[in-house]
Amino acid sequence: MRTATKVRDWLPGFLLVLPSVIVVGIFVYWLILQNVMTSLDRTVTRATKRVTNPGGVENYTNLLGDEGYQHALFNLLVLTVVFVAGTMVFGLLWAVLLEKGVNAEGVFRSIYLLPMAISFIAAGIVWRWLLSPGKGEQAVGLNQLLAMMGLERFQSSWWQSPNSLSMAAMAIPAIWQLSGYVMALFLAGFRGISDDQREAARIDGASERQIYRHVLFPQLSPIALSALIIIGHMSMKMFDLIYAIAGQNSYKASVPATLMWTQMFQQNNPTAAAANATILLVLVALVVVPYLIYTNKTEKETRG
Repeated sequence: MRTATKVRDWLPGFLLVLPSVIVVGIFVYWLILQNVMTSLDRTVTRATKRVTNPGGVENYTNLLGDEGYQHALFNLLVLTVVFVAGTMVFGLLWAVLLEKGVNAEGVFRSIYLLPMAISFIAAGIVWRWLLSPGKGEQAVGLNQLLAMMGLERFQSSWWQSPNSLSMAAMAIPAIWQLSGYVMALFLAGFRGISDDQREAARIDGASERQIYRHVLFPQLSPIALSALIIIGHMSMKMFDLIYAIAGQNSYKASVPATLMWTQMFQQNNPTAAAANATILLVLVALVVVPYLIYTNKTEKETRG
């Protein structure tokens, strides 16, 4: 009887979530497994019998040792650092300004959040014109604006610059598009802190700067961590914005996600593309999994 009662307790809930479990199992985890298996294949060209992928772990070592892939990883590092730092700084700055109270706050919130409603492709087409590398008489976009202001010396080739850190320019449109999202996260955090804590700090003689530093900002650390994880993993798999601005064959703006497109559809090498995808999955997991472990541990401590 006790066993039958337990079954009746959990069976309806299990049947309710079973379709979702099956769909996720097939279209997420089974496809991940298939991708990993494909990345380990040994492939040979039919015409010349040349070995394009030796198979096994050597597929990964060859890809990681490839100069083009190393260049793509370095670009990804530059993009991620600038993108994450920019969105966090501007998002926090706007949240602080709105939290202190301004007229027409709703209008400013809408302005800051509007870029999120625009797809990366649409934004990329506009930013491709804004970040045009042409100078002098060929200048358009931001370079033309700088010339009109008499600031020609600040004109840049942007992401096409020969500088090894030129990929930082590609983070500009991404920062513009997602800073509002980070602002919304921080602003919600500020609004969740009771006014009593601020008043108590003021009574103790704390200045506004000290209130933010010692009372408000420490309580925003979970939100900051969540924002870092979300923005960080988005930058690692960014494809559409870079594709729209630089195109599919740009070596200067190459990152693993765009290189995967080239491997799959231009080089007709799904094995290398699968290995690239697996490496990208591991990089994202290195960011997300520790956060999930930390969150789970925090929730258990809260319940305990």
